[in-house]
Amino acid sequence: MQVATPSLDTTRRFVRFSSERPNGFVEFEFAIGEPEVFVEMILGREAFAEFCAVNRVEMLPPREPDAPQGDWDWRLADATHTRFK
Repeated sequence: MQVATPSLDTTRRFVRFSSERPNGFVEFEFAIGEPEVFVEMILGREAFAEFCAVNRVEMLPPREPDAPQGDWDWRLADATHTRFK
């Protein structure tokens, strides 16, 4: 019996807007193939618009701020508000 391997559609690109800083930089998540596996990025407003157009991204809805989070559900931006010893 042959086991089917899941395929990854690398033609699909996803962006989830996180926030815009007062200086005009846009924070967002970018994923290829699977929206759950992403990198956090920051670009200027114009560069962000160009990036989205060039990659023909699918915009994802914003994350729910009150949604329950597990141990692995955090972003690098969350660490900027945490003091480590």
